[in-house]
Amino acid sequence: MMRIGLAGCGLIGSVHAYALQQLAENGLVEAELASTFDTDRERAERVARSHGGRAVGSLDELLDGVDVVWICTWTAGHLEAVEAAAERGLPVFCEKPLAPTLDLCERAAAALERVPHQVGLVLRWSPVFAEMGRIIESGRYGRPLATIMRDDQYFPIQGMYGSTWRAEASLAGGGTLIEHSIHDIDVLRWLLGDPVSVSASTAATFGHAGIENVAALTLAYEGGSTATLVSVWHQILSRESSRRLEVFCEDALLFTEDDYLGPLHIQTSDGLEIVEGRRPSGSPPSRFPRSSGTPSPTTPRRARRSSTTLPPAAARRGGIRRRRRPWQHTAWWMPRTAPRRPAGPRLPMLGEPGAPARCGGRVPRC
Repeated sequence: MMRIGLAGCGLIGSVHAYALQQLAENGLVEAELASTFDTDRERAERVARSHGGRAVGSLDELLDGVDVVWICTWTAGHLEAVEAAAERGLPVFCEKPLAPTLDLCERAAAALERVPHQVGLVLRWSPVFAEMGRIIESGRYGRPLATIMRDDQYFPIQGMYGSTWRAEASLAGGGTLIEHSIHDIDVLRWLLGDPVSVSASTAATFGHAGIENVAALTLAYEGGSTATLVSVWHQILSRESSRRLEVFCEDALLFTEDDYLGPLHIQTSDGLEIVEGRRPSGSPPSRFPRSSGTPSPTTPRRARRSSTTLPPAAARRGGIRRRRRPWQHTAWWMPRTAPRRPAGPRLPMLGEPGAPARCGGRVPRC
């Protein structure tokens, strides 16, 4: 039985603990959560009571009693835990970003190279983005001309988040760009490759020094293709965390308003095609997972083709109502619902009094 240690028992650490528990209880892995550690001992004890293991008093005590470690502390705490785990030869899962600054990220990456590891850039497991990647790579609709991505969520120091460290540059390293849209940069690199130039502007309008809540980026690629990313932390607490990605190819527009199952919309001169997503089997992704002879993780459905194309207004909004997306984290999936309540006292976290015993209620996208 593999013993897992969890360093950091806040919201995302609690989600990982829940996922690990479900994997073990359903016989999908021979592993257990053996130990938990957090600078707030009470949080470590709550997670251990709800999801297994025992709370320990130090990082060293945690690492000395496990076979693998999940590092889910705030960003500034990653490096210490990564280097300590690597010194012991322990496999590591580390949440993103690796560290608050580039030089510290490079130190963490160098340590991780010595052990089996994974970083929580989870959108590479997304079926809808993988389908986009296959289409782009195939050249079916010509070259990408322009890519537009928008990512927004309410400022994550309130509501379901239950903590304020993302407003402190010394702990988070930055705001919406490094803490959240690191996922978006990773997806754009995955789909389009490395740019030849990048320009950006950021703004911190909520009074938190060093924490940008607005970022606008332009990425230029060989051959003239461009990509733009707009990332926003706002105060619209009734709005669910949202991503929209559009890729204009020479002969088609690919777009989705959901970052997991989609659907993917493909608009050509013939009309609109909708590609519905299905959950992956759980095997690790290749660059754009699917080899010949294996089922596709998406099932195409032709929608209103040729003379019955969608009216312009319907086509602009994708022809269907936007559906709630499931939330996916580190290749494990669990339902996600959006926050629908005004500002007020923070919501109970997983394992806390007032939260459901198992799933902990509302779960955010990372």
